[in-house]
Amino acid sequence: MRFLRRKTDDPAADESAAEAVGVESAPAAKAYTPGKGKATPTRREAEGRKRGPVAAPPTTMREAMKRNKELRKANPVTKEERRAAAKQRRERMMSGEDKYLPPRDRGPVKAYVRDLVDSRRNILGLFMPLAILVFVALLIPAPAAQQYITLICMAMLLVMAIEGTVNGRRIGKLARERFPKEVTRGVGWYAFVRASQIRKLRVPKPRLRAGDPIPG
Repeated sequence: MRFLRRKTDDPAADESAAEAVGVESAPAAKAYTPGKGKATPTRREAEGRKRGPVAAPPTTMREAMKRNKELRKANPVTKEERRAAAKQRRERMMSGEDKYLPPRDRGPVKAYVRDLVDSRRNILGLFMPLAILVFVALLIPAPAAQQYITLICMAMLLVMAIEGTVNGRRIGKLARERFPKEVTRGVGWYAFVRASQIRKLRVPKPRLRAGDPIPG
């Protein structure tokens, strides 16, 4: 190598030798990799930065509608497809599939309570027709007829309240015996509301008819 040669008295030769040493040592300096100063990010951190932060849930109805609109623009779906999907969800909800039911109707306890209510005829089921009768009575110009109808409606409401209270306690007791490890709080009121609805308008639809035995 040139830098191992004996030093000469010629300055020009010494200068050329120094340049040769610099040229030969350049690749070694270029191959040097300095430290990054921080740890290598994990795969989860890298994916999180790539996907971006998770958006917070909407706090208002307007914000939820705006986000749904943006999602529809990002994933365009035809009107027929939306109608078909909504119809399918409606059918499955009416059939009682737990996944498509509202939170208040989900779970085996609520399904059992619905079967108990639907397997019997309840006076409480006349609540909505009775409310319509009261409204019609207010339109009748005869005061005597209004008084009689009001008395009948008050008596019916009293009977309904008694029946609803008795059935709520009975159904709550049966639910606790059937599902000792499940939460049965509020099933009495749930049964009261279910029984007060017209049978054809109940959601989900009744699985049993009046008089049918409760499935084991």
